[in-house]
Amino acid sequence: MRRTMTGAARASLAALLLAGAAQAEPVLYRGFTLIDGTGAAPRAGQAMLVDGARIRWVGAQGKAPKRRGVRTVDLGGKYLMPGIIDLHIHIGTVRDLVQKAEYFTPESVRRDLRTYAAFGVTTVQSMGTDKDSVLAIRDAGRDGPQTMARLLTAGQGLVFKGGYGGVPGINHPVATPEEAAAEVDAQARKGVDYIKLWMDDELGAMPKMPYAISKAIIDAGHRRGKRVLAHVFYLADAKMLVAQGIDGFMHSVRDKPVDAELIDAMKARGVWQGAGTLSREAAVYAFAADNPRTRDPFFRQAADPATIAGLESPEREKSIASSRIYPALPRIDEQARDNEMALARAGVRYGFGTDAGPPGRLPGYSEHWELEQLVKAGFTPAQAIHAATGRSAQWLGTGDRGVIATGRLADFVVLDADPTRDILNSRRIAAVYVGGTKVPSVR
Repeated sequence: MRRTMTGAARASLAALLLAGAAQAEPVLYRGFTLIDGTGAAPRAGQAMLVDGARIRWVGAQGKAPKRRGVRTVDLGGKYLMPGIIDLHIHIGTVRDLVQKAEYFTPESVRRDLRTYAAFGVTTVQSMGTDKDSVLAIRDAGRDGPQTMARLLTAGQGLVFKGGYGGVPGINHPVATPEEAAAEVDAQARKGVDYIKLWMDDELGAMPKMPYAISKAIIDAGHRRGKRVLAHVFYLADAKMLVAQGIDGFMHSVRDKPVDAELIDAMKARGVWQGAGTLSREAAVYAFAADNPRTRDPFFRQAADPATIAGLESPEREKSIASSRIYPALPRIDEQARDNEMALARAGVRYGFGTDAGPPGRLPGYSEHWELEQLVKAGFTPAQAIHAATGRSAQWLGTGDRGVIATGRLADFVVLDADPTRDILNSRRIAAVYVGGTKVPSVR
């Protein structure tokens, strides 16, 4: 379970909410260097007017509009960027290092969303392991000021019966194309944002979803006006799913290098590499031995003491190191990075995602680890930030976040140092705002 708020923290949050309700006046933030989410170079000496939940003006501070009743916040020496958008997380099902359907409650979801926001992650997509109660939480966070990250959901993703994926007790495995189409219809009637399927066999340990079922899922999702997203591992499966009409992949291909056939097909059909989940690949094997990350104060703010103790447990380290798949994990990690870079260089549209949430993949911290892994793969820090902001916003298609611009939601992060010079500076968080409301954040 992520760290719960102390009484003092709850009182602080309540004070912030009351302040936000009482202070309806617009706010002018000035003096910062702007990283606007478009991929443009940082601009020094900028200002931004926020009124309510939205940005009303942004530009050189000497040209700021003159208005009465505007409160001024001096951000001299700071860096301001859009809130991070994570296109692949799982939410609300983990306590300490155990994942169970029974742990999923409205409060566990809100707890995770507060954690994401504290780390500067202001929008997340939960990919297919949610109970129906998530929909009300999503709807409450669509617009306006917030105290936690905004949420989109794929509801209950599609898992082949006996196969890989999902959370037992939440997902409803399907055995035939007819069952799959019916389940897609059920999800669409609930109003989920996407349809998700898992196409994997855990390195040969489980039966893989037949292509007839994945085709039925994709066709049914499109009939219902939903984009369909896939967990994928193998190059051959990725090629088949593109031919069947998939809209995006939620992981990199990890068994082989991507080739021209896949790249050309993805570009021709507009298929997104929605998430690379490079931090996921790193985290799967990173804790098979003593790891200095668990002693990093920034890391420790994402977990409660029981989680830290579990990650540092010699018994757990031994269990990971002795697992059947452990010897293959470093190669898989490297292949994921290489393929993410290859797709980006080839012009395939891509976003940003971590697969955070399952045991050992910590909400909030994982996004900063993902930025680090993207740079390790060959992206510049500026390109990694662009992926996590403006590019992921393009995938969402809402036109209201991911870029610091007039009319956008005031979801932004203030940093003490320049992340385009050193990506680890993304962790130098001074403040986080969601819909113009300052939320409790890590330091």
